[in-house]
Amino acid sequence: MPALSLPRRALCESVLLWLLAALMLGYGPPAAAATRAPITLLTIDGPIGPASADYVVRGIARAARDGSQLVILQIDTPGGLDLSMRSVIRAILSSPVPVASFVGPSGARAASAGTYILYASHIAAMAPGTNLGAATPVQIGAPGAEPERTPPPARKEGEQGSAASAPAPAGSALERKAVNDTAAYLRGLAQLRGRNADWAERSVREGLSLSAEDALKEHVIDYIAADVAALAARLDGAKVRALGRELQLQTAGAARVNLAPDARSRLLTVITNPSIALILMSIGVYGLLFEFMSPGAVAPGVIGAICLLLALYGLQLLPVNYAGLALIILGITFMIAEAFLPSFGAVGLGGVAAFVAGALILIDTDLPDYGIPLALIATVAVASALLMALTVSVALRSRRRKVVSGIEVLVGSVAEMLDDTAREGWANAGGETWRVTSPVALKRGQQVRIVGRAGSVLEVVPDNSDNKGESR
Repeated sequence: MPALSLPRRALCESVLLWLLAALMLGYGPPAAAATRAPITLLTIDGPIGPASADYVVRGIARAARDGSQLVILQIDTPGGLDLSMRSVIRAILSSPVPVASFVGPSGARAASAGTYILYASHIAAMAPGTNLGAATPVQIGAPGAEPERTPPPARKEGEQGSAASAPAPAGSALERKAVNDTAAYLRGLAQLRGRNADWAERSVREGLSLSAEDALKEHVIDYIAADVAALAARLDGAKVRALGRELQLQTAGAARVNLAPDARSRLLTVITNPSIALILMSIGVYGLLFEFMSPGAVAPGVIGAICLLLALYGLQLLPVNYAGLALIILGITFMIAEAFLPSFGAVGLGGVAAFVAGALILIDTDLPDYGIPLALIATVAVASALLMALTVSVALRSRRRKVVSGIEVLVGSVAEMLDDTAREGWANAGGETWRVTSPVALKRGQQVRIVGRAGSVLEVVPDNSDNKGESR
């Protein structure tokens, strides 16, 4: 068989090289998948408050630093505080990393504040058997005041909703302002993400809710997925805009980083619990007052200062009624003052009443999990009253007890002269050296009896009793 010519041989080598390159490229996708940017998973499970907001805001910032391609925020919440919700939304809107909010697992909900966060996210998804909505502000005005409402008139078929054409809500001017503000806010988020703005406004004004399937039909959400893994698989290849940049997600096979709350978030969760904040504040005020009453004890002051600072930090993150806070501090002060004032319980009982009234109005919201249980208020009030009664009883017993120390005890006791004197000299009385005066001359070592005092000078006479060393 004749040998291949040089050009034909070069052509064969080129073909072989192209085939080899094609084979190598065929193995390229798995290698690329192994190096795809990770997905960061954050979880909100419960009311949205200062602690959960801090956790989500810092989690989004960390995802951007770590180079994550997507943040999945899994939500199951009954709602939350307005300031906390808005801080989460600001973090989502300013995030260079796309955020996909996912209501799950099945049985979860994104009510009230959760709906706003879902609308603000770049991607909105829900698991089957979940719901969202009921975005009406639940606390407007004084806690517990529920003005009578009239249902809004029904829309005519084909009528388009807007902030200008929507019926004005019933209630006070403050309530109408709050509803109009939140309706416009949610409508703006819906328009920003290209979702159903009319339903968003009706959710605020009429308190509507939707299931996952209905939310997808109404174009409130983008996807339905069974779980986080299924959502990540569905988002592979999707294009998302974040901060004006269009990004294409490559989520298939990407590593998932689950960011759990750290020590700071757990501490915030504890101290922003209104019940814990009330207990810490009570301990703090008692500790400082006891330290002021007995300077040098140190421990009450240190513990009290730490507890009070933690309580005040937690309270400044919560919607606090400052009149209630002032009543609580005033009540505790009155209960402490009862031990020093001869009021026969009037000041102390007034303190208990002020404490209970302040605790009842301390937290200015009706949101779930943010009220102070009546049982806790009653327990702290009763414990404070018992402590007050114990302090008063100890003070009364001390007042009735015979004096066993001080200058009053020296009158009638026996002292020993420390020098010879004609009228005035020095004597040892009760283990102390005192200036003494006598109508007769006295000798060193002589026993004398104290019969009175003039300022800091003791009046003595010779002791003529049989047992001269005994004090009467």
